[in-house]
Amino acid sequence: MYTGNFYFLTDDYFIDFPDRFLMKNKEVVNGATHDRPCFYAFLDSNTQIYWMIPFSSQLPKFQNEYQKKIIKYGRCDTIAFGNILGHQKAFLLQNMCPVIPRYIKNEYFDSNANTQVKLDGVFEKELIQKAKKVLNLTRQGRTLIFPDVLVIEKILIQEISTK
Repeated sequence: MYTGNFYFLTDDYFIDFPDRFLMKNKEVVNGATHDRPCFYAFLDSNTQIYWMIPFSSQLPKFQNEYQKKIIKYGRCDTIAFGNILGHQKAFLLQNMCPVIPRYIKNEYFDSNANTQVKLDGVFEKELIQKAKKVLNLTRQGRTLIFPDVLVIEKILIQEISTK
């Protein structure tokens, strides 16, 4: 696993951590199962745990949610907008979750170019900065991330420390 790459999670992750607020694995389109959701990964160097930020193509829904938070709080650090393969997506920091490599199913590749999918460097820096801020505020007791990620993180830290 590497910071800046995109990954899909195994079903085992959702079995081991049955939080109802985690974005569920698998989406069925026209009767066929597709890997969904896809997550952007960044490493928390303090814990050696990767944090996964899902993204969505449901722009109107999340632009509306973003605007509501701007009106209410004057800012929104839990949703960010950036391009993937030339298409704008909503990055949902409010749904990010901690992961270790054993829960990675596969990496997201651009099937046309057969290359790893990457973010623009400027947006990537902004996304990581927002994610770290949201994570720090969550660790201070603010409820900004829907799943109970601190419980999951604690279990993952215990797992990697026993190896």
